[in-house]
Amino acid sequence: MKKIYLLAAMTLLQFKAFSQGFIVLELFTSEGCSSCPPAEELLASIKTDKPVYILEYHVDYWDRLGWKDPFSCHQFSERQYQYSQFLSSQVYTPQLVMNGTSECIGSDAAIVNKTINAALSKTATTTLNVQGNIQGGKLTINQKNILIAVVQKHAMTQVKRGENEGRTLSHIQIVRSLHLVKNKEAIDLPAGFNTQDYEIIAMVQNPSTGEITAASKVTPSL
Repeated sequence: MKKIYLLAAMTLLQFKAFSQGFIVLELFTSEGCSSCPPAEELLASIKTDKPVYILEYHVDYWDRLGWKDPFSCHQFSERQYQYSQFLSSQVYTPQLVMNGTSECIGSDAAIVNKTINAALSKTATTTLNVQGNIQGGKLTINQKNILIAVVQKHAMTQVKRGENEGRTLSHIQIVRSLHLVKNKEAIDLPAGFNTQDYEIIAMVQNPSTGEITAASKVTPSL
């Protein structure tokens, strides 16, 4: 089995590596979309005691329709459009992409649970062991071609306009920063980053197909 190590001068991040199957669930969502809350509720109900990695990307193309999502980012919309090329799929919310190889409506519990069970029953071909250095609001890592997602675990928003006007929405696993490490470099951490409310997910993704071949998670300990 191929092993990938990500090293840094100080061991401040403790990642676990798994040889069994895993699944990365990437939900493309928006606070401006009334169909998205059921998908987010489904992901919130999924147990993560196994190697299940949940990422919520808030896209920005809903922002012009009455409510600007405070977590939206154009980079995440671009990531979704890239997946539409890989998977020959439409671009919509709530769209759930699973291990970069398949997609479905994010609230479709039957497909989501079936795909999770199938992925976890497989044997991983790549393991990912990661160490890193956080200092001065930056994450420094030493490995090439690793995708790093900085994730806020929970948040709530009172929506004042748009399709979800008047609702208080609860979010989990909100991607606040996504960075492809091409060489040794420092990644700026989001404002307000702390070790209680955030975690970091590292992934290996095939740039030609979009398939995610390895993933691991860490809650920083500073």
